[in-house]
Amino acid sequence: MSFVTARTGRQRQRYEDNMRLVSGCIPYRWKKGKVDQNEDTEGMIEVLMISSPKRDDLVFPKGGWEDDETVTEAACREALEEAGVKGMLREVPLGRWEFRSKSSNDSCSQEGWCRGYMFSLEVTEELETWPEQKDHNRQWVNIKEAFRLSRYDWMCKALEVFLRVMEEDGKLKKEENSVDSSSMSVIDVSESQIVSSKCYKRTTTAQHHSILSRANILSHASQEIAIHLGY
Repeated sequence: MSFVTARTGRQRQRYEDNMRLVSGCIPYRWKKGKVDQNEDTEGMIEVLMISSPKRDDLVFPKGGWEDDETVTEAACREALEEAGVKGMLREVPLGRWEFRSKSSNDSCSQEGWCRGYMFSLEVTEELETWPEQKDHNRQWVNIKEAFRLSRYDWMCKALEVFLRVMEEDGKLKKEENSVDSSSMSVIDVSESQIVSSKCYKRTTTAQHHSILSRANILSHASQEIAIHLGY
């Protein structure tokens, strides 16, 4: 694998309503041997959190959405740069949240506000080395621990939506023995391109399993806004 370097600077950063646009994800994995057991979804899943530079807390990988990439490509890139993971990303966001940066060195706009889109990423590969390894340690935690470690309201809200989506997935994994590969579409973190792979596609009222265009991705994002002093 060729070495990947992290993007730096804000020359290509997107802004909207004087807010810095941010994209990130909740990386997750199904516990080995747990998918088909009669256990609740919360006990079958672990999520990946990363440390924050100069702060004693754990967060989810996220960063600026730039003008030469889609919002989903930005989430894939941040997962690779900050957490060193690749996988399958659902194209429909868990939601959209607005928060204010607490770090003067990482202010999201002149007023310090960010508008962030969060996705779910099923991890298929963990790299031994990654671009921002010196700044971020990574740690797999269960859902209860993730809620305890999420010090910001918007992170807890994202986890709540994530858990509901995963509960739907858990039912699918138990009820369906086969899925037509032609009805699947995912994003490969390494290339940030849509490819055919084993990913469930369902039309639900929440639309978390629909495959939408870039414009529809944003228009169908949850309109719930969590205003909080975020990281």
